[in-house]
Amino acid sequence: MPTPQRKVPFNALDRQNGGELGARMADAARRVVAGGWYVLGGEVDAFEREFAAWCGTRHAIGVGNGSDALELAIASLGLPAGAQVAVAPNAAMYATLAIVANGLEPLFVDVDPRRATIDPQALASALTPRTRAIVSTHLYGTLADMDAIDSIAREHGLAVIEDCAQAHGASRDGRRAGSFGTLACFSFYPTKNLGALGDGGAVVTSDDALAARVRQLRQYGWKEKYDVTVARGRNSRLDEMQAAFLRLKLPLVDGWNARRRAIAARYARDIRHPAIEVPPVHGDDQVAHLCVVRSERRDALRAHLAACGIGVDVHYPIPDHRQPVFGERYAALSLPVAERLARTSLSLPCFAELDDAEVDFVVDASNRWSG
Repeated sequence: MPTPQRKVPFNALDRQNGGELGARMADAARRVVAGGWYVLGGEVDAFEREFAAWCGTRHAIGVGNGSDALELAIASLGLPAGAQVAVAPNAAMYATLAIVANGLEPLFVDVDPRRATIDPQALASALTPRTRAIVSTHLYGTLADMDAIDSIAREHGLAVIEDCAQAHGASRDGRRAGSFGTLACFSFYPTKNLGALGDGGAVVTSDDALAARVRQLRQYGWKEKYDVTVARGRNSRLDEMQAAFLRLKLPLVDGWNARRRAIAARYARDIRHPAIEVPPVHGDDQVAHLCVVRSERRDALRAHLAACGIGVDVHYPIPDHRQPVFGERYAALSLPVAERLARTSLSLPCFAELDDAEVDFVVDASNRWSG
C-alpha cells in the first residue's frame, strides 16, 4: 500500500522562520557576522538580560543546550556524591541523565494523572534522608503544582530545579515558569516554544551566588581566564548568532503560546471519540508545547492518523525506570501512572503556524477512527 502524502505535518519550522521574521533573522545574522565577535558577546549579554526580565528572575545564563542547563544547574548545588534527586520518570531521561552525570541517584516519583507532572503527594511519601533536591519538569508545557512542591522543599530543606524546556511563558498568578524554583533550566531547541536555529539553553535564578557558580561552570570552571577554581566545569556557551535570533523571537512567544493553546482547546472541545482521552486546557499555566491525547489503543490510533497523512509522535514511550540502561535495578519499582502514560500517550500536531483547516482535518480524522 503506498504511503499517503502527508496533509498535516507534526511540525513545520519553515513556517515560523520564513517571511518577515526570516528576513529579520537574516539581517541579524549579517550583523553578527560583521561584528566579528561570536561567543559570549553583546548579543548574549542582551539576551540574558531580556530573558531574565521576561522570566521574572535576576539572572539568566546562556549555555549550549537544555541538557547542559540541567547538568550545570545540578552541579552548581554542590551536592555530595550519591545523594538523591527526586524526579518524575516520564520525561525521556533528560533530567535523569543530568542527575546521573553529576554522580547522584535519581529518586523516581510518580506523576499526577491530570497534569502528567510530578505528584506532590507521591513526592512527599517518597523522600528519604538522602534526598537533597527535586527536579520538577513542566511536561508538555503545563506548570507543575509548584506551590505544593515548594512547600515540601521548604519543609525538608531541599533545592528545587524547574525543568522548563517545554514551558516557556507558562504562568500562574502572574509568575512565569522559571521563577518558582531555586534554579530553572530552559532548552532553545528549534521545536521549543522559544526555539533557536540550532542548539541553545539557559539557566535562570534569582540566587546571586548560584548564578555566579553557573557562569563559571559553563566556561571550564574559570574564575578568571585560565584560572580554574570550580570543579565539573565545561565548555557550554550560547553563541552570539543564536542569541540574536532568540532576541527577535522572545517578544513573539506569548502570541505563539496563545495560538498553541487555542489549538489544544479546539482538540479538547471537538475530538469526541470515546476511545480518545483529550486532557483539558487549563489556562495561562499551559502553553501547549505538545498536545498529548491518550488511548488504550494508542498504536492503532497512531497508525490510523498516519494513514490519513497526519504527523504524530509518542512523548514518551519508555519510562525512565524501565530504560534498558538501568538493567534490573528498578525492576521492582511500580509507578503506575507514568507507566500508563507511556503506554497510552500520543502527540497530535500543535504548533503556532498550524492553520484552522489543518486542525479541522486532525479533528475529523480522530473522530472517524474505527477504534
